[in-house]
Amino acid sequence: MSLAPRAVLVRRISEYEELLARHGTHGQAAFFLSSRGRSIDEVLLRHERLRQALVQVAAAVPLRWRQAQVERADLDRFLFAPEDVVVVVGPDGLVANAAKYLAGQPVIGIDTDPGRNPGVLVRHRASDTAALLRAAVAASGTYDELTMVEAVTDDTQRLLALNEIYVGSASHQTARYRIGPDDGSVPMEQQASSGVLVGTGTGATGWLSSLRQERATALPPPAPTDPRLVWYVREAWPSPTTGTAQVEGVLTRRDSLRLTVESDRLIAFGDGMESDALELTWGQSLRLNTSATTLRLLS
Repeated sequence: MSLAPRAVLVRRISEYEELLARHGTHGQAAFFLSSRGRSIDEVLLRHERLRQALVQVAAAVPLRWRQAQVERADLDRFLFAPEDVVVVVGPDGLVANAAKYLAGQPVIGIDTDPGRNPGVLVRHRASDTAALLRAAVAASGTYDELTMVEAVTDDTQRLLALNEIYVGSASHQTARYRIGPDDGSVPMEQQASSGVLVGTGTGATGWLSSLRQERATALPPPAPTDPRLVWYVREAWPSPTTGTAQVEGVLTRRDSLRLTVESDRLIAFGDGMESDALELTWGQSLRLNTSATTLRLLS
């Protein structure tokens, strides 16, 4: 007998919950916000929308299915199973946060705050959950296979991201490294910069977008399902020993970008999850390329 599917609800704590954790009571939280010209009413309204959406989604899970919930902060310790259907309840960024821990499981994005979220990845309403779960396990379900970016260190540590991977200093210090194509077709260049971003078409509307605008690059952003990646060096510094010739490019599925660390410590993290970063030391190398893993997002 095959194992029944498990619906895994992914959520993050609301701003209201964060305020209560910090200030202890509703009244203290309200006073804190009012002292900064904000009302707690809007914060509480968004919290209630999230809570109601979670209740509605949980109630829509079929009785024969198993069910689990996981918060964003615990994703790196949660074990997803092959038979899971992942239901992300919250903003678009929460889908990206969950994506790096998945291996082909179907994902449903539920928008808890329509109009406030762009709705690029959280495309559905909580009221549609029952039908969406049925579609996720049926052959008729349709998905977008969203490209992911991968970083692998020379000691086989691996990092995945849906939007982008950042490599640089954990502080505001200058990152020093050598960078170039992994195939050696062009000699690696020694650089000093604010870090390197390698991203996907899904990430083209986020952090990568601000870099594109700042540098007025002619590189076209890929589509979310396009296997190509784009990469940019942030604020490369020219000097007698560091260059600025290799500061942007496109990686096809056959290409890899190699970065060799020449600082005491750099980090690599994906989609803003600094708490789950790879630590890189002097002389260590990192290869960045398109991942064979994609995010299966229910259309």
